[in-house]
Amino acid sequence: KGLFLVAAPEGIKKVENAHPDVEIYAAAMDERLNDIGYILPGLGDAGDKIFGTK
Repeated sequence: KGLFLVAAPEGIKKVENAHPDVEIYAAAMDERLNDIGYILPGLGDAGDKIFGTK
């Protein structure tokens, strides 16, 4: 089983293709990935938010 907090359709498809036997659970599904692979609209930079670095 795979549990994800936030996912994008492209990522779900990639996991399904690589591991068809894995059940996928996602708490939230965002629209898509941008050109550099960041999830949109996404959470922003979670590390910066947690550690206050920006």
